Amino acid sequence: MKEGLGSFFEKYLDKKPIFKNKLALQSNFLPDQILHRDEQIHQLANMLAPTLRGEKPSNIFIYGQTGTGKTLTVKYTTQQLMDTASQKKLPVKVIYLNCKLKKLADTEYRIVAQLLREYGRNVPPTGLPTDEVYHLFFSTIDKDKHILILILDEVDQLVGRAGDELLYNLTRINSELKNAQITLIGISNDLVFTDSLDPRVKSSLSEEEVVFPPYNAEQIQSILQQRASFAFNPDVLAEGVLEKCAAFAAREHGDARRALELLRVSAELAERQGDVKVSIAKLDQAEDKIERDRVLDVITTHPKQYQVALFSIIAACSQKPGVFTGDIYSLYEKYCSQTGLRPLTQRRVSDIIAEFDMLGIISAKVISKGRYGRTREIGIGVNDAIVEKIKGILSEELGLSWNS
Repeated sequence: MKEGLGSFFEKYLDKKPIFKNKLALQSNFLPDQILHRDEQIHQLANMLAPTLRGEKPSNIFIYGQTGTGKTLTVKYTTQQLMDTASQKKLPVKVIYLNCKLKKLADTEYRIVAQLLREYGRNVPPTGLPTDEVYHLFFSTIDKDKHILILILDEVDQLVGRAGDELLYNLTRINSELKNAQITLIGISNDLVFTDSLDPRVKSSLSEEEVVFPPYNAEQIQSILQQRASFAFNPDVLAEGVLEKCAAFAAREHGDARRALELLRVSAELAERQGDVKVSIAKLDQAEDKIERDRVLDVITTHPKQYQVALFSIIAACSQKPGVFTGDIYSLYEKYCSQTGLRPLTQRRVSDIIAEFDMLGIISAKVISKGRYGRTREIGIGVNDAIVEKIKGILSEELGLSWNS
C-alpha cells in the first residue's frame, strides 16, 4: 500500500469499540459465580475438604462432554480451597496442568520436569534419564509437609500420547513419601477413558467420580448473559442474538464453550465490517466460519488412539463403500502395531466410532444382520477437500503412509 496503514489504524482507534473485556468470552475466564454447577461444586468441595485437616483426599476423576464447565468448576473450587488454606496458613499446594499442550504433556519426562519447575527447580526439557527426574521430584516434594492437589486437565490426551505409566507412578509415590502426599484430579471428555487403562493403574487410582451433564438452552442463555455483561459495551447485541446463540450450542450437546466462541467470533466479524451492533446475520456467518475449522481442530487435538481409529476408518472407506466395524478394527490393530500403541478392545473402538459419528466426521448407520446381530455401516461424513486435509494431519501425527 503506497500510503501506508497509518490512517486505517487511526480510524480504527476512533471507532466506538464493541468489546469492553473480550477475555470474558474465553473459556478459561473465571467469574465470581459459576452458574448451574452448584451440585458439582459441593460434591468436589466435600471430597477436597479433608485437605484442610492435613488428610489426603481420594483421587478424583471429572467426566463430561466438552463445554460442560468441568475445568471452570475445578479451578473455582480449588481456588476457594486455597484461599481458606492461605488464611489459616495450612500447607496445601495446587498445580494445574493442561495435558492438551503437546510440548508439555507428550512424555512422562516433560510432565515431571514441569512439576519440578512448579516447585522452583530448573530442569532441562530433555536430556536427563527419566528415573533421575522422578528421583529429583520425589526428593523435592518431600522436603516439606504438605498436600499437593495435582489437576491433570484432558488427562486422556496425556495417556493417549505418553501411556499410563505416569498415573501409576504418581499414585504409588504416596507410599514412599514421609512428609508430602499427592491427590490427583483428572479431567476428561471421555466418559469411559479409564476402561483403557492397565488394570494395575486402575487399581492404584481408587478414584471418586463427578459427572457433568450437558447444559440445556436456558442454562446456556443465562451463562451467555452473565459473560456478555462483562464482555460488551451497552446495547451492542441485537435482539435475539443470545437466544439464537444458546439454541445453536444446545443443539451441539450443551457446549457452553462453543456458545461463547460463537458469540465472540460474531462480535469480531461485526467489528471488522464496521458494524456498531452484533446482528443475528453475523451469528450465522460465525457459525459457518467455526464449522469449517472445527473438524480439523478436533482431529489435531484428539489422542493417538482416536487418530489411529480415524486413520483406519478413512483407509477402509477408500477401499470400498459401506464398511463395517469389524473391517475397521482389523486395520486398527495393524496400525496400532505400526505405531507402537496397545490396541483398545473392539467395544472401545466402537465407542470411538460413535463419537466421530456424533461429531459429524463420519456417518455410522446401525443395521441388522439377522441372527448375526447388529453392526454399524460406516461412511465418511465430510467433503473430499476436508478428507484430504484430515489425511495430511493424520499422516504427519502418526508417521503412517496411506499406502502402508
